[in-house]
Amino acid sequence: MKLVDIAYARSGDKGDISNIGVIAKDPADYERIGRALTPERIQEHFGEWVQGDVTVYPMPNIHSYNVVCERSLGGGATSTVRFDQTGKAMSTALLRMELDHE
Repeated sequence: MKLVDIAYARSGDKGDISNIGVIAKDPADYERIGRALTPERIQEHFGEWVQGDVTVYPMPNIHSYNVVCERSLGGGATSTVRFDQTGKAMSTALLRMELDHE
């Protein structure tokens, strides 16, 4: 099972920081998503795409998480040579992360 099976996501940028919102499709899956979205697992999933820290902020009132990936856009929209210079595809990439079987 992949994260996309139980969550929606949307992403954008601020300079060289990608910001990914992950929203549970069903509130019952909120805790499961939180167990999967550890900074270590996200860093492993993205590999060399994310060169800096990963921070995950829970937002239980809306069954969501805010994932902040620093140094993840090759310097930012005005200086990167990456195809996705504003990080719009980061959410789609994160949704492809495999979930552990529980």
